[in-house]
Amino acid sequence: MDSPLLEGVRILDLTWYLPYTTTLADFGAEVIKVEPPKRGDPARKIPPLIEGESLYFINVNRNKKSVTLNLRTEKGREIFYRLSKTADVIIESFRPGVAKRLGIDYETIKSVNPRIIYVSVTGYGQVGPYRDFPGHDVNYISIAGILDATGQYGGPPIIPGVQIADLNGCLLATIAILIALRARDKTGKGQYIDLSLTHGVIWWLTHLAPAYFATGKPPERGGTILTGYYPCYNVYETKDGKYVSIGCLEEHFWRNLCKALGKEEFIEHQWATGEKREEIFRQLKEIFKTKTRDEWFKELAEADVPIAPVYSLDEVFKDPQILSKKVVEEVSHPKIGRVRVLSTPIELPETPGVVREPAPALGQHTREILKSLGYSDEEIEGFEKEGVI
Repeated sequence: MDSPLLEGVRILDLTWYLPYTTTLADFGAEVIKVEPPKRGDPARKIPPLIEGESLYFINVNRNKKSVTLNLRTEKGREIFYRLSKTADVIIESFRPGVAKRLGIDYETIKSVNPRIIYVSVTGYGQVGPYRDFPGHDVNYISIAGILDATGQYGGPPIIPGVQIADLNGCLLATIAILIALRARDKTGKGQYIDLSLTHGVIWWLTHLAPAYFATGKPPERGGTILTGYYPCYNVYETKDGKYVSIGCLEEHFWRNLCKALGKEEFIEHQWATGEKREEIFRQLKEIFKTKTRDEWFKELAEADVPIAPVYSLDEVFKDPQILSKKVVEEVSHPKIGRVRVLSTPIELPETPGVVREPAPALGQHTREILKSLGYSDEEIEGFEKEGVI
């Protein structure tokens, strides 16, 4: 395919920190970050920094353009309205009510561009008693019941190693935008999307919620099939102080594990509770400490057992399987040279996503975009002097 899949789709991105539109940019959408003059997206300052440039920001904002615009000024809003007429999608992550106070809410923009798809991303959504509360990922997974379910049996809640609600929100935003674009193709109309990060992770309770609905009892932390209650689905320390994960949910995989470990007598006790469960745990823990992590990985994988090494990040990006999938790409940054970024996990061989450009400098495309909207050089210079851009 000669042109990118989403070429011709223009997205105005008013979000901070997170890659809500990165995948869409990888597939050719023109994503314009609308940032406050001078300070821009706070993610520009997230370490590690090289020559003052954030590698995090570069990773999640590749293939995008940057326009600086002071939306608190009348002229800034007028420019945004004109820009909105040319856009297909607007996505923002202000607290509820902020966009309306700025005069750039959905109803206002809809009057300018009835075909606009407008996405509001918030922690709790646009309605309800918590709508105005501040929050971060740890708060949203707390409210959703995920944090309570995360941790060892009998132990305290454990914060996951990555952002769950936030990054899931990025995926949901991408899906919602694509569905809304498809709907607009059929109806000719845009629409408003209220994306709650908390609602998004409640959807992750596909295993826990049905059991609760059926029994009326919440699951115990670490007390379910997929949270480490049983020996067949767990993490074990090895001889070298490292760890392996075992995922033998199916009976035949459990049988393979027991045979490989010389513990055929455990085959019929896959779902044992009480003392038998404790006995199996004790013996498996002892057995796994007799060989190194990598020795167990090789031996048990060859025995058709679902096993994986628990890697640190420096090991992840050296693993032959990971390398075979090309999960890392390089992009040339004008200030710091070649930079590694994570590639898109969506593989469409006929219409691939591509990392074409590095993240933009703050306001790098302001003049270009404003000229395309019909503003003269004199007007643009005046905007600069007045702090509008």
